[in-house]
Amino acid sequence: MGVEKLVTEQRNPATVAIDQMSTREIIQTINQEDQKVATAVATQTKIIAQAVDLLSQRFSEGGRLVYCGAGTSGRLGVLDAAELVPTFGLDPNQAIGLIAGGQKAMFQAVEGAEDSAELAVSDLKHINFSAQDTLIAIASSGRTPYAIGALKYSNQLKAKSIAVVCVPQSEMEKQADLTIAPIVGPEVITGSTRMKAGTAQKMVLNMLSTGVMIKAGKVYQNLMVDVLPTNEKLVNRAIRIIQATTGKDHQAAKQLLTAAKQRVPVAIVMGKTGMEYPVAAAYLKKNANQVAVAIQQWQREQELSSN
Repeated sequence: MGVEKLVTEQRNPATVAIDQMSTREIIQTINQEDQKVATAVATQTKIIAQAVDLLSQRFSEGGRLVYCGAGTSGRLGVLDAAELVPTFGLDPNQAIGLIAGGQKAMFQAVEGAEDSAELAVSDLKHINFSAQDTLIAIASSGRTPYAIGALKYSNQLKAKSIAVVCVPQSEMEKQADLTIAPIVGPEVITGSTRMKAGTAQKMVLNMLSTGVMIKAGKVYQNLMVDVLPTNEKLVNRAIRIIQATTGKDHQAAKQLLTAAKQRVPVAIVMGKTGMEYPVAAAYLKKNANQVAVAIQQWQREQELSSN
């Protein structure tokens, strides 16, 4: 299929006169089109859940999340990977974002980079991409050579892959193990896929990575318990999380954080069970780093021992 026939490249009948609209009308029109994005993503929740389960299983076994794309799609992948580090305390090597053209392409177009399947293979080899890792290839058109090249290389290694596109029956779908395809329709400005398509991709990536992090034990209740307390703001957040989950006052929560070697999940287990650091850390690890599971297991053991 020629690029001109892709739904993302069609002209939007609702915006053919957008250059003649008032500022208020322009903004209202963009907002009306944006409302279609969540609806499109909602059609993909079943496949997104399958993708989260696939990613989670492989992540728990030591596999990395590797994002790959060009242009806006590549930037969104790099952004998602980068934000997992401070948000969930992830090692930067566990989630890697690759963009066609490298770091320079984050800030300006690198001519021809997205058209090179060979460049994708080179970039994946550079990070030692292996069968243990999972590729998340992103391209609104579903036909970007850089993303397709990455998918084909992933298949050669017998790794698993997920495509995130905004068109039906794409070339990338033929290569990926799972394909997430929210169809957002023509853009407000023809072909400007940084708009609705980019928003849809961002929403999907949020779901994928947040789902994986929840299942990896990085969230307790609805709190980011694996936050890295690397500055005063984050230290205070860590203390507040410990307070909220254990009922301790500020000073006691601060002491727990210190005793837990700045590891908030361990501090919570210590605060809820009375365990010392080495025991709490080992107990949490034994329960797949899931704070809720660890506390529930401890409570069951207490009930059994008291009977």
